[in-house]
Amino acid sequence: MSVTPDNKNQQEVKKMAMMGVAFSLLIITAIASPSVASLVTFVFGDSLTEVGNNNFLQLSLAKSNYPFYGIDYVGGRATGRFTNGRTIAEKLGISSPPPYLSLSPNDDAILKGVSYASGGAGILNETGLYFIQRLSFDDQIDYFENTTKVIKTKIGVEAANKLFNEAVYFIGLGSNDYVNNFLQPFLPDGQQYTHEEFLGLLTSTLGGQLTRLHQLGARKMVFHSLGPLGCIPSQRVKSRRGQCLEQVNKWALQFNSRVQNLIAILNRNLPSAQIAFADTYQPVLDLINNPTAYGFKVSNTSCCNVDTSIGGLCLPNSKLCKNRKDYVFWDAFHPSDAANAVLADRLFSTVFPASPSPSPSPAPLPSH
Repeated sequence: MSVTPDNKNQQEVKKMAMMGVAFSLLIITAIASPSVASLVTFVFGDSLTEVGNNNFLQLSLAKSNYPFYGIDYVGGRATGRFTNGRTIAEKLGISSPPPYLSLSPNDDAILKGVSYASGGAGILNETGLYFIQRLSFDDQIDYFENTTKVIKTKIGVEAANKLFNEAVYFIGLGSNDYVNNFLQPFLPDGQQYTHEEFLGLLTSTLGGQLTRLHQLGARKMVFHSLGPLGCIPSQRVKSRRGQCLEQVNKWALQFNSRVQNLIAILNRNLPSAQIAFADTYQPVLDLINNPTAYGFKVSNTSCCNVDTSIGGLCLPNSKLCKNRKDYVFWDAFHPSDAANAVLADRLFSTVFPASPSPSPSPAPLPSH
């Protein structure tokens, strides 16, 4: 029987899915094992995964180093995480590596991993321009390249290449390319591109960036999908009745589909590449649509009551909700600590259904 282009594409997607599941199982096994401390991780992303890089950018407007951020983190203080507690990855039991900008150039801590994530960051360099300072994905990869050079000097080229090949790279970007770029009527990308053109620009740029990471030694990469962006509080307030913006959600799904296809191509063409796509769209949507099923009461507005505020962040003068555990969203963009715990549990059970979810140890004292 001849293989049609459609059949071939389906076979590639299935192959990619099998590779993704196998790699995800490897990661989850590592997370659940006693030797998780030996897992070297490099994190690239935006405010959903940032742990403090923007604190070191003097002019950045994308910061969360003030109350009430971190109110439910150990010590009750802000660390640069854009939530009231821990990130999804930390809820999975993965200790976040330190933010790159907090380290001295020759710090031995880089041998255990580094976080380059930066609030306001996007795949495109122009994304988040009005935050003045933030680390775009290209900036983050530039800093990772600096890290590879230092590590090679410290432990030698052969050992360094082994470390890079065996490390796990968590990547989560794309949200800001929509929320703080394409969806903003006063920015040029939303005016000069149709969505199809913008999507093509995003995926072609991302393909080059993932290829560059591979050239620098990355092999085991996990790319996190976009969630239902049309349902975050900052977008819902644009509708007449506070409903989800279905067009925005449709665009997020199209982005996810296109990136899955991109990853299939990269896994086929890049030697030893093991790139997994972590699809969290449906779990997030289910949490928003059925909050009471997960122990929440409110999913259409933020605990900080800042949905219509400029910036949408939880400022020191914000009026907090009475019970933070009742709310899916902390501010106008980011999940609460309680929601991150549920999403981590859903992510684990989706990828590794035969095992109980990990029980993360208490939050470590922050070193950053």
